[in-house]
Formats: sequence, C-alpha cells, structure tokens
Amino acid sequence: MLPGSIQITGEALSGAEIKDICDSLKENSVRLLSVRGCQLSDRDFGRVCRGVAESVSLAQLNLNLGVVSTIGRTKQLADALKANRSLQTLFLHGSPLLDAGLVNLNGALSTHPSLVSLDLGDCMLGDEAVRLICGMLPPDGAKSGLKELTLSANPAVSTQGWARLAIAVAHSSQLRVLNLDYNPLGDHIAGMLAVAVASSRTLEVLDLEGTGLTNQSAQVFLDMVENYPTSLRVLVLAENDISPELQQQISDLLSEGEEEEDKDGEARGRSGPPREKPAWVPHSNSSSSQMVLMTSGLGESFLAETEM
Repeated sequence: MLPGSIQITGEALSGAEIKDICDSLKENSVRLLSVRGCQLSDRDFGRVCRGVAESVSLAQLNLNLGVVSTIGRTKQLADALKANRSLQTLFLHGSPLLDAGLVNLNGALSTHPSLVSLDLGDCMLGDEAVRLICGMLPPDGAKSGLKELTLSANPAVSTQGWARLAIAVAHSSQLRVLNLDYNPLGDHIAGMLAVAVASSRTLEVLDLEGTGLTNQSAQVFLDMVENYPTSLRVLVLAENDISPELQQQISDLLSEGEEEEDKDGEARGRSGPPREKPAWVPHSNSSSSQMVLMTSGLGESFLAETEM
C-alpha cells in the first residue's frame, strides 16, 4: 500500500491520537504529516519526533503555527532530523524559533541528505539565522542544498543580513524558489536581489509581495529581464507601490522568454529532458505561470518534484 497522509489542524491532540501518529510513522505508512497549529505536550512532541526519526517514508512535515514553540523542542526536532533520511519538505512557518532555535536546528538541516524545501516564514529570525541559512545554499553541486526557501515576514533581518542572502542566492547552484514576501525590504535591498537574480543560473520564482517596493525597484527588474538572460519565470510584486503598467511589462517579457525556450525545445526535437516547473507557483486565474505579477498571497508548498 502506498504511504498516505495525516493532516490535523488547530486541535489539542490526545495521547491516543499521538500514539496513532507514531505507529503510522514507525510502520512507514505516512508520506505527509501535518499537525499545523495543534497543541501537544512536550512529552508527546518528543514521541512524534522519535517517530519522524524512524520513518523512511515521510517526505513532508508541517509543524506550522507554533508547534515548535520552545528551544527544547528545536533540540528534539534537530535530533529527529539527524536520524531521518527521507524528509524533503519541512514547514516551520509561524514558529517562534529566533536565532537561537535555528542554531539548534542548523546542523541537522544543513546536512540532511534529502531536504529540498524549507519554510521559515514568520519565525522571528535575525541576521545570525540568515547567515546559517546561507550555508544551506551551496555554490556548487557537490553538496546537496535547498531548492525552495521561504523567509516571509522576518522583519528583524537587517540590510546586512539580506545582502548576505543575496550573495548566496547569486551563487547557489540549486535554489529555484525564494519567497521573501512581507519583509520591509525597500528599493535598496530589492536592487541587491535583482543583481542576485541576474547572476543566478537556477532561480525561477521570486516573491516580493508587500515588501515596500516602488517603481524604482520595478524599473531595475524590468531592465534586468529586458537586457540580460535570466532563469526567472515568476516575479510577484503585488501589494507594492508599483504601477500596473510596469508590472505588466515585466510579465510580458518573462512570458516572451518562456515562449522562446519552448520554440527552441521544439526545434531541437526535445532531445533533452523537459525543463522542470517550480514546486510552487502563486495563485492566479491565468493559465500562464508568468502572468502572475498581480497575484496576492502564498499557498503552502506541496511535495516537491519526485514521487516516491
């Protein structure tokens, strides 16, 4: 039987429910476990972590909205991740990790052999955490690294921290999706990110929704996509002080680039593998993944590319 999913949201979990979760993890019958916003005791959290450590089927773990609520729990989760080898996607959005919590998790996250998607949005992170996260974006393919990173709503990160991240993104050999929405970035930091995007060979999706940008930033991105080759396919600029005309110009250019790639692929007879699509795309009524600049909000990422 194929592994299934356990998804529970916002409930106080009983001991019996925890036992069922742990048994399923140990039996390798769970591919997706979500206890988003649930309340459980420290003892029960430790039991779940031990189940995660033993599971070889678990690919996605959602602990969003405060489940990892203490430093002690970050240590328990780190121990579980050190033993686990199957996890591909980890959600910790809305957890009060602070830099100290990420210090505890860093060793397990940075050396995990399968982890490709990490959500640390709204985790009260600062510059030290960003420094550690940059280590998860290796500059060459010799070391595994993240393909999708979410750092939404971490306003304590300084200009220096974002500059460090921009450098890591520019040289990352694997990152394809970067979500920075609802951080107070402003035009100066956006300019750094534009340089990083221009340098990156892999970044396909950049979410800058609600980051305090103006037409100045949009013009920089427009010049970039108009004059330089880029892997970028989706740029989200909603909820910024940017004119719809500039947003549409950028969208049109990204669409043209995708159409040219499709024609080139057809001319070559598709001799190579098709280009992979991003694991996440913003919500949109349009059928084109490039026509998304006016979208609002992020959906939680789903399982990454490969089926187990």
